[in-house]
This record gives sequence, structure tokens and C-alpha cells, in this order.
Amino acid sequence: MSKQILITGGAGFVGSHLADGLLRAGYDVRILDDLTPQVHPAGVPQYLSRDVELITGDVRDLRRLKTALADVDVVFHFAANVGVGQSMYEISRYMSVNTQGTAELLRAILDSRLELEKLVVASSMSIYGEGRYACPVCNLSAAPPVRSIAQLKDGQWDLHCEQSGTTLQPRPTDESKPSEINSVYALSKRDQEELCLIYGRTYGLPVTALRFFNIYGTRQALSNPYTGVAAIFASRLLNGQAPLVFEDGCQMRDFVSVHDIVRANMLAMECSESDDEVINIGCGAPISIRRVAEILARSLGKDMPPVITRKYRAGDIRHCYADLTKARTLLGYEPQVSHEEGFRELAEWLSEQKAEDKAEIMLKELSAYGLTA
Repeated sequence: MSKQILITGGAGFVGSHLADGLLRAGYDVRILDDLTPQVHPAGVPQYLSRDVELITGDVRDLRRLKTALADVDVVFHFAANVGVGQSMYEISRYMSVNTQGTAELLRAILDSRLELEKLVVASSMSIYGEGRYACPVCNLSAAPPVRSIAQLKDGQWDLHCEQSGTTLQPRPTDESKPSEINSVYALSKRDQEELCLIYGRTYGLPVTALRFFNIYGTRQALSNPYTGVAAIFASRLLNGQAPLVFEDGCQMRDFVSVHDIVRANMLAMECSESDDEVINIGCGAPISIRRVAEILARSLGKDMPPVITRKYRAGDIRHCYADLTKARTLLGYEPQVSHEEGFRELAEWLSEQKAEDKAEIMLKELSAYGLTA
């Protein structure tokens, strides 16, 4: 008998890819999604498999949750509002959907007396704040605090060693790095992670929290200006506009293909060694934001170098990329999609898409709240 899987937020970019992977593996897949217009302006997305059972509803609606949870064996909790910048002024919505929505999910599981086999929750690298660093002079590791608004206003993008004054160099960030919350979004994602882990320890439910780094791939919401940066850049390029890059474009991130994310989730579901663990999932190979814009432009055949705005955005960090030791050890996870391969696939998909460029609207909204300059 096939297992019944529930994916909250499963009609979205990552959830729908996971649904496809689970269906190919022979599982029955149910999705609970509110089809929010910011992500799904046309309603049910065409890419969503017809073999999925779709329940339209809000993750904060206890009645809909209990319906969605009926006879479920495994839950992937992906439902969340996503966007660092937007979270800084839509505070109540982000905390309500992400934090309260997770609390309602756990309450529904408890009330339903479900004996789940596993709960996998989508966490985020954003809860680290800044990543790990080292001083090349002192040869000491560092976990610096997030940058102040005053520092950002002065255009001082890099972090420096307190002893030598030397610019700190980024290093892979492991799961033991202390959290430095720098945005409402990050706070809400830490809430999701910790709520699920607390519930799991209390009620004996195996829980794995996967801390995703910067995910890219097909099906990203191209008209959502608060989605992943690759999709934002792509929307600009498809509309004949150069990508707008904050700071100096040298900030380093870990961009991981959605296909690798799907494999990691399925490994976590099947692997008891991941129970009650927090695990980084990324590519492990850092790349600059400027470089991402350049690769996308080349892949799309656009001769449009990015515009380096030297503006800051409140809530952003300088450098962070994943240490994958734990993922390799516990899950047997190894990223398989290179940046060149992944962005090429993304470009092929993008060439058939239409996207409304809302980057300027995003900048105006952030500026109105004093969150960029």
C-alpha cells in the first residue's frame, strides 16, 4: 500500500517539484495551498500534476488542515510567506502565516491523533544571519554580528576583524553556527523550525529540519518581486532591463538547484539518521550575486551587464554558504547539478515564459519604509 504524503504549500516552486518526485517514486501526494495571488496570479498553476490531490486552503485554517491530514503518513511543511525585504514591513502577515500557521499545523496533527512516520520542515539559511568567517591575519574563525544600518548607509559592505582590522574571509557555514536573526522572515523561519522540533521531541514524532540555501530552478514565480534573486534577475532580463544588484555585487551565496532540494527531501523522509536533526542543504560552492546575474544574461542571450546599485537592503547579509558535512554524513546527500547546468535549464524554461518586471515597485516599497537607500 502506497504512503500518503501531504505537502503544505505544495503548489509553489519547490513543493510542486517535490510532488513530482514523490509521484515518480510511487507515493500518493496531497497538497494544501492557499494559491496566494502574489505567487499564483492565475490560480492553480499549469505545471501542477493532475495526479496530485489539491486542497485549496490556508495553513492557519484548522478545519482545512484536519481535512488535509486525513490518513497521511508523512508531512512536508513548506507553507510560508517568502521574502526578506517584504517581511520587514508586512510583519504581521509573515508572522501569522509562517509562525502561527506552523502552530496550527502541529495542533491539527495533535488533535487528529495522527501517528505520522515523519515531519520534514523547510527551514532557511536566513536564520544564521551572517555566515562563518576567518581572519587571514589572526588565522581565527569568526561568527560576526550582522551589519548595522549605519554601516550599510556608509557603504561599508564587508566585515572586519576586531583585532587586526583585516577584511574577514567567508568560510562554509555549519549547523552549529549561532543564529543572528536579521529579518522578520528569518525570525519566522526559526519559529517554524523550533516549533516542529519541540513538538517532535515532546510527542515522539521524527522531525527533520532542512535549512535550504538559495534555491533556483524552473517554476519560480517570475512576477513576484520578493521571490528568489535568480527569478528577479530573470524577470528584468526578459523585459529588456538589466538586473539591479544591491551593494557591490560581491556578496557570496550558495545557489542550489531545485532538483538537488527534491532529492534531499526524499532522503530525509527515508533516512532515520536524520530524525530530530537540523541539516544544511545547498550546493556548497559559493557564487557572487553579480556572477549569477552575468550567467543568467549569457544563458538568455542578453548582452546586459548588471547594474551595481550600491544600495543596501535592510535584512541582507554579506556572505553565507553551506557546510554540507552533516548532509553528506546523515543523508548521503551530494549536490549533482552544477551552476552552469542549472542556470542553463532555467534559461531554457525562461525563454518560453512571460514575466512582469516589478523590481522597481519593490524598490519603491522598500524605500517608502526606509529599508533601502
